[in-house]
Amino acid sequence: MLHIPCPHCGLRNETEFHYGAEAGVAYPEPNALTDSEWAKYLHIRANPKGWLAERWVHFAGCGRWFNLWRNTITHEIGPAYLPFTPRPKAPGNPQGPESPDSYRDQEGQEGARS
Repeated sequence: MLHIPCPHCGLRNETEFHYGAEAGVAYPEPNALTDSEWAKYLHIRANPKGWLAERWVHFAGCGRWFNLWRNTITHEIGPAYLPFTPRPKAPGNPQGPESPDSYRDQEGQEGARS
């Protein structure tokens, strides 16, 4: 059983939360994309092994969305942070994000895609 740290309510059981998606994926203008580009945006994600920033909602608590780091191999939970705030560094990686491929996420931060 995972224990997830809600930034508003504190540490709670995983059954109170729903996974949203990979955090930091910028929302494109739908009319500016072809059908195949839109399908790629909707369905293709990085899916790395290791630490990934994710969006979660505390549906059985405060109902608010937040982001957190989660290790996709061990399911270890890292720091939680609010949307539109600076993203903390990935746990266990003092250099910051996992990949040098830079992009700008929906929160306007430089990040990395892996």
